[in-house]
Amino acid sequence: MAKPYDLVVIGTGTAAMVAAKRIRAAGWRVAVIDCRPFGGTCALRGCDPKKMLIGGVEATDHVRRMQGKGVAGNVTIDWPDLMAFKRSFTDPVPANHEQRYREKGIDTYHGQARFTGPNTIAVGEDRLDAKHVVIASGAEPVKLHIPGEEHLVTNEDFLALPALPRRIVLVGGGYIAAEFSHIAARAGAQVTILQHGARLLNGFDPDLVGWLMPAFDILGVDVRLETTVTAIEKTAAGFRVRSTSHGETTTIDADLVVHAAGRAPALESLDLEAAGIANDHGRLILNEYLQSVSNPAVFAAGDAAQVGPPLTPVSSHDAHVVAANLLKGNHRLPDYRGVPSVVFTIPPMATVGLSEAKAREQGLKFTMKSQKASDWFTARQAAEPVYGFKVLVDEASDRILGAHLVGPHAEEVINLFALAIRHDLTAADLKNTIFAYPTGAFDIGYMV
Repeated sequence: MAKPYDLVVIGTGTAAMVAAKRIRAAGWRVAVIDCRPFGGTCALRGCDPKKMLIGGVEATDHVRRMQGKGVAGNVTIDWPDLMAFKRSFTDPVPANHEQRYREKGIDTYHGQARFTGPNTIAVGEDRLDAKHVVIASGAEPVKLHIPGEEHLVTNEDFLALPALPRRIVLVGGGYIAAEFSHIAARAGAQVTILQHGARLLNGFDPDLVGWLMPAFDILGVDVRLETTVTAIEKTAAGFRVRSTSHGETTTIDADLVVHAAGRAPALESLDLEAAGIANDHGRLILNEYLQSVSNPAVFAAGDAAQVGPPLTPVSSHDAHVVAANLLKGNHRLPDYRGVPSVVFTIPPMATVGLSEAKAREQGLKFTMKSQKASDWFTARQAAEPVYGFKVLVDEASDRILGAHLVGPHAEEVINLFALAIRHDLTAADLKNTIFAYPTGAFDIGYMV
């Protein structure tokens, strides 16, 4: 006999946790389902474990930069110890998350969720009847449709490596390629990036990406642009990656080949057709309230919805929107103004708001300050040669349209620009703010 629920949430990551807890607090009967360990991508397979590895390699890089400036000696990465440090955070997550659900009176199911009707879901031998469903199943690597694709490892596999291979190839040129290359190269691996496009990190300002590229050169990361991977072959010694660039075919041998070519909503196993849930090439078709246009019982949030940027804070925001609409009817819309994004290279690069290109496309009149500022104190005190910014300010309102930073503290300073964009603060407001000195934020007054 099917078990009745007011809400079933598919997934147990950030969006799932927020939606399930808020709906349960309203007295609804709630269940969550996950075919993987509870906790989701960010806590287990993405942001958090990655940042713990970054913490280790940042320390070695700071020592390298300060050698001859009062710091002596070399430090190196002990990969097993660094992974053990990462596991000190990730290992307790699944049990802790499951316990948190149970303490709230939320039923938990382990297994692959599969729709069997508009309001029914199968999980192994269990059958669930749901008045409402929230799909918060996250994302997974996109299919590349190349021979040997099965030899690619994912971001999850990389973040669980017991030992670091000597030769690593990253297929793709986004966040994963940029961040993992900085981790692996500083830990002693020989790293190659094969990127189909003309540059890395297409979601970031091209000028700032250009300023960041010397950081890859210093590490010895071999970045090959306008290069298309055509096949991956297993060899006696590892793998051979075949690619083409400008009509020429090349091969490179590797001990590990990492998928870094993008992610898409993890929907394939859900059998959306059985529930009448419309999708377009694997992407849910939702209305402005994050509700399925074809099955009003179903909502989506986070990476599974793929409406806002694929970021953890957006997943949480989506979940609050969905919960509000479930509890009180459709009335709340998602608001993605001023959502910052950071790529945790060393140094980091960050962006929020409109790019220069988008602002010009929209015909906006704006002033722009842009400078490679390697001679500013923020960069010099850290012995970091990569530092720069680009800030766009609307001429008529003096409001911040966009901010793009690369260098020390960029991952923190960008949040102040995000605050300004989301709450309509002006450049004058930022200039008149008294920031602590010497800090990265103090530079904002010179950037606007």
